[in-house]
Amino acid sequence: MENKLRKMKKLPLPDQRCLDAAEGWLGLGDHMAANEELEQISPELRAHPVVLKVQYMIFETAKKWEEAAEIAQTMAKLLPENPWGPFHLAYSLHELKRTQAAYDTLKPVADRFPNEWLMRYNLACYACQLGHLKEAEQWLGKAIDLANKKDIRQMALEDEDLKPLWEKLRGLD
Repeated sequence: MENKLRKMKKLPLPDQRCLDAAEGWLGLGDHMAANEELEQISPELRAHPVVLKVQYMIFETAKKWEEAAEIAQTMAKLLPENPWGPFHLAYSLHELKRTQAAYDTLKPVADRFPNEWLMRYNLACYACQLGHLKEAEQWLGKAIDLANKKDIRQMALEDEDLKPLWEKLRGLD
């Protein structure tokens, strides 16, 4: 998901430096300093997808889920052929305890992004939380198949959203 955003046209150098600094601050865990850097970007470029992505990450780090959802929804509209927007919109909605809305956001677009294992993993989480355990198993199976060598099963065994499936997953040893 990230590589597709990185390939977009770069910002002018002064703005790119602010963006890079914001990402650096995020990497250091300082979302407030990251936000200060973003505020130095030219106002007309703050709606650029790479800037919006970092703004989302700032909101995510600050657990400002309403704002994060707004950014992700904008990204979904700006880049309909990119999974980033709907994926992060669904995640934000789930964090807002709006799991049905998260599921309803992600399920209709999953087929458009057939290689996104994490999208299927999150659909498994949402289905599981909604009580659709058989469907959750199916989504998790698809995620495991797509992820190849990544140990999704172990990740699932540590994910509270998938707790209703833990016993079944442990039985697959």
